[in-house]
Amino acid sequence: MLRYPSLRRPLDILFLVCCIALTADVLVPEIWGSGKTKDYPLWFWAGQQVLQGQNLYPDNPASYFEFIYPPLSAVLLAIPAWFGKIPLYLCLSFLNIVAWWMTAQFSHAMAGSGHKPGPWLEALPGFITVTFVFDMFDLGQPNLVLLSLMLYGFWLLRDQRGWMAGCMFALATAIKVFPVAVLPYLVWRRQWVASASMLIFIGVFLFVLPAPFRGFQHNVSELKTWYQGMVGSSSEKGFGQRDEQNWSWVNQSIIAMTHRLTRPINYNQDNPSKPVRTMNIASVDFKTANLIMLVISLAIGLGYIAVMPPASRRTERSDAEELGILFCLMTVASPLARQYYFLWLFFPITVLLHRAANDPRPTIRTGTWLLLAGAGALLGLSLPLFPIDLQAYGNNLAATILLAAGLVWHMRHPPADAALPDPAGKLQLDANNKAHSQG
Repeated sequence: MLRYPSLRRPLDILFLVCCIALTADVLVPEIWGSGKTKDYPLWFWAGQQVLQGQNLYPDNPASYFEFIYPPLSAVLLAIPAWFGKIPLYLCLSFLNIVAWWMTAQFSHAMAGSGHKPGPWLEALPGFITVTFVFDMFDLGQPNLVLLSLMLYGFWLLRDQRGWMAGCMFALATAIKVFPVAVLPYLVWRRQWVASASMLIFIGVFLFVLPAPFRGFQHNVSELKTWYQGMVGSSSEKGFGQRDEQNWSWVNQSIIAMTHRLTRPINYNQDNPSKPVRTMNIASVDFKTANLIMLVISLAIGLGYIAVMPPASRRTERSDAEELGILFCLMTVASPLARQYYFLWLFFPITVLLHRAANDPRPTIRTGTWLLLAGAGALLGLSLPLFPIDLQAYGNNLAATILLAAGLVWHMRHPPADAALPDPAGKLQLDANNKAHSQG
């Protein structure tokens, strides 16, 4: 079902035109303007630090970090950075292009509808999420590449290639930590090979791979500094080196939303020139807010487990919905979930679009289209023409909850002809269920 872009397909040509335009947004300012801004100069700096044997982080973990990612990210950036800024920026743009195409391919292939999407259905998830994709190119962030790695991991897991799947999950985690949230899911679904592979390769990517370039002791020291500054630091002011962003309107994670609603926090703190604005409906201390957040997270986790079908009842369709919910949860479970993080809703949106287009029940199709329209309207409130207060109150988080609720409903109420496990068992995600299905 996976395919390459074709010049015989008008929508594929539109995709290529968009890719050229997005790449021009990156390269034109660097070649003919005053230089590309956002995160691109930082990536070049990090790559040059590796090439010159310089430190990535300050000696004091309490000091400000320019580069907040694990050392592996800088080692990977160093390869194209050796050739200069333009080759680095071109490489990052090319990776985003490939990741965008493969994300769509994997999402449709794993949607579990049993139907090949028509041209417009195939293109619709890309249209809905195009503003997030623009952010990936414009900012230079890796979230689109991470999404494609995670989807590729689950694609491999369908074919019982657990070691390779775990490697993909580990690579995404070693680049930007939040995909580690997939590990509890793998353990719960008894994906022992993938779980073990993920843990082993995280060690390889964090400790072994950077060592020839940084020196083993130097790399271990930097990892320790990075962990203390990024993971081991948390207070009422914030966490992870970006205090001004953690509790502000730009962050729509479960952690940030819980604290903004339970503590009198200024959600304009990222810009001191703006007036102080709060949105709390309660006023508790920092520890109590954390306890409330833990209770909410535990309730969400237990609820997810409760709605999962048992192994004997899993189908290709239910697996797609289950994974769609997982991607929703991983997005909002990240401590910092800025606007572009919600690009990870690409897969959940794709699954629901397939249900809206192909469910045999007319009323369910209509209801799913209405749900998608509601989620799209909520996501659209992040556009610059709307006040930032709407993002402070969690419009993207609300859209994520709505999509997850739709997926839960479809998973618990499949059509009559989809209520039994796939008799071929080919598309099941674990060996036990596959054996059961074939039996």
